[in-house]
Amino acid sequence: MLRCPASIRDRLAHAYAGPVDILSDVLAVVRAGRPRSAVVGWEAPWAQRFPPVPGAVGFRVVLRGACVLIPSDGVPVRLAAGDVVLLPHGGGHVLADSPDTPPSGEIRAPESPEPQPPVDADTTTLCGAYELAPTGGHPLLQDLPAVVHLRGGPELRSTVDLLAAELLRPGLGTGGVVPALLDLVLLYALRTWFRERRPGWSAALRDPVVSRALDAIHREPARPWTVASLAERGGLSRAPFARRFTALTGQSPGRYLTWWRMTTAARLLRESDLPLSVVAKETGYRSEFAFAAAFKRQYGVAPGRYRRLPSRGGV
Repeated sequence: MLRCPASIRDRLAHAYAGPVDILSDVLAVVRAGRPRSAVVGWEAPWAQRFPPVPGAVGFRVVLRGACVLIPSDGVPVRLAAGDVVLLPHGGGHVLADSPDTPPSGEIRAPESPEPQPPVDADTTTLCGAYELAPTGGHPLLQDLPAVVHLRGGPELRSTVDLLAAELLRPGLGTGGVVPALLDLVLLYALRTWFRERRPGWSAALRDPVVSRALDAIHREPARPWTVASLAERGGLSRAPFARRFTALTGQSPGRYLTWWRMTTAARLLRESDLPLSVVAKETGYRSEFAFAAAFKRQYGVAPGRYRRLPSRGGV
């Protein structure tokens, strides 16, 4: 555990003067542990079924060749080298050389994040999952469709190329490089998706009023925000602001503020040994009792017990 972590305000005080990077902030809080991955080589004809992985974001990257991803409920998606597919809700699917090839038995998500040896095959894929924290996913992730297929911009393509080279030709330091590149794949994939003019959270992040309010909440979660003060930060009167925030994010400003405070508190409890009184203060509660009551309402367990639970926590 971390002995002396920086305060939430310090953690969110980026070195630049611009707004808080909400996407990076969300990923830092909802992700748990290192991504699990494995490189797999396939020789036609082939088809493999992958079961659902609750509490994780699955991913598939085609490093070489071509294949088709067949969701449990949806149309087949044809993939080529360099393509990235995110399965934000851990949905089950089949990966195959053709939609007509019958699938074999199920393969579970890989347990080891270590790189695999080079694979010489018609098609080579990187398969794996990003585990979500016990608190569950941010609504930004929940807003995504079951299958996110991206060919991506130059950043995503370059990262996939680097990842393929590192995995297919491992060398000194590969074990440290691969997790960092996997993190970049996730971030660039989501950035690519949210760049497009889509409804929901993508629109919320582009909206000048709502994004300023979100920035305020993420930058200073301990501040005694009200709907009125957040509306003022966004430059709009209270009622129109509340309607706009709720329409774009799916939650009222007050509900999102509470959710973010509790999510941040859960991370502090998992990753530090700060006293509960300090965690309460850092997340906007004047007393440990009020904080504990709010936390139990959110997660069904007291903060002290939550801290002692295993990483998945059963929550």
